[in-house]
Amino acid sequence: MDRLHEFDKILYGRKENTDSLINYWTDYSNPSTWQFWVLIAILLVPLVILYFKIDRSKVFLIGFYGYSVHVFFTFLDIYGINRGYWHYPYQVIPALPSVSIDTALVPVAFMLIYQWTLNNHKNYYLYAIITAAIFAFILKPILVNTGLFRMYGEINYFHLFFGYVFVLLIAKVITWLFHKLHKIKTHKK
Repeated sequence: MDRLHEFDKILYGRKENTDSLINYWTDYSNPSTWQFWVLIAILLVPLVILYFKIDRSKVFLIGFYGYSVHVFFTFLDIYGINRGYWHYPYQVIPALPSVSIDTALVPVAFMLIYQWTLNNHKNYYLYAIITAAIFAFILKPILVNTGLFRMYGEINYFHLFFGYVFVLLIAKVITWLFHKLHKIKTHKK
């Protein structure tokens, strides 16, 4: 029973931290701030662009890839936040960090790169790594300088770059695997 009591204490502390973040959002990240509206734009503009630019003949393949990118970036973000490596001081939704960046901007950018490499028979890995470098070494420093992203401890932009590359490789492999399984099923019919 001691273990469960200790667990309950940890969770109570986590709830208090979440409540503090929600109070911070109410004071500093609410709809009356410019940061809130920048994050709304980062959330909505990529989705609007994707709506008009996605290749509808490959919508499920590209959508599956984008969903994989989104899911694995969310896992990576949660890990980094929980370990205290980074955080987002401003949020669209209280207690849900990085909704704008990892829900829309990053997945949409990589979906469009994936689509472009498919349609133009280009090397996905080359262009994905270039895009990852742009995100890690250009976008993230801009977000740091504007106060929209904070890094702590020993974390640096190279760590972020390797995180992007790791997620892009996993998303590509999983998409390839499911696409292959789908092709096998349709050929058996």
